[in-house]
Amino acid sequence: MYVIFRCDCGRALYSKEGADTRKCVCGRTLKVKKRRIFGKAGSFQEAAEIVRKLQEERYGTCHFTNPVKRE
Repeated sequence: MYVIFRCDCGRALYSKEGADTRKCVCGRTLKVKKRRIFGKAGSFQEAAEIVRKLQEERYGTCHFTNPVKRE
């Protein structure tokens, strides 16, 4: 089981349930137990999809995962 939460910088993250800490790409080390949980997922693929949707809600679509054709 995986839990989905946000860092103070706003980035959505996921971690295995029961993990003590998780490091964000911004450099912060977060205590998972003290974070507000946005959701749970059964597999890391599901967790990654939920994180992707949370990121897109806040920041819009990502050009790395949705490339635009250039002519």
